Amino acid sequence: MAEIFIDADACPVVRQTEAVAKKYRIPVTLLCDTNHVLWSDYSRIKVIGAGADAVDLALINLCRAGDIVITQDYGVAAMALGKHAIALHQSGMQYTDANIDRLLQERYMAKKARRASGKSHLRGPKKRTEEDNLKFLQTLEQIIFEMRCC
Repeated sequence: MAEIFIDADACPVVRQTEAVAKKYRIPVTLLCDTNHVLWSDYSRIKVIGAGADAVDLALINLCRAGDIVITQDYGVAAMALGKHAIALHQSGMQYTDANIDRLLQERYMAKKARRASGKSHLRGPKKRTEEDNLKFLQTLEQIIFEMRCC
């Protein structure tokens, strides 16, 4: 049975994911580091020791082929795809073998530009909208539908 793993540190779609997962009886695991406090009446919570990439590595070690991984980290998404898991961004964009290389390249170029400018951030993320939430839910439901019927 497929499971949903969420890179839950500051993830805005945890409750929406749980509602969909509960509807389809899909287990959910939330992973966070010791700097975050999570609670859930549905999901299993795994608190991972603080440290660079500790949560990311734990998530990748837990997920299997056919599982759904929800993350905004392109590196985690790439590793999940490498394990034949389905990777989904909190915006509703599905990571695929066709788009992950471009996304990683864009991330690299942005990091390079930040270094060259001496800035740690070029600008913050845009404010989350209800449209973002709807797109995420539609994509998650579509993925689950395809998993169940095909």
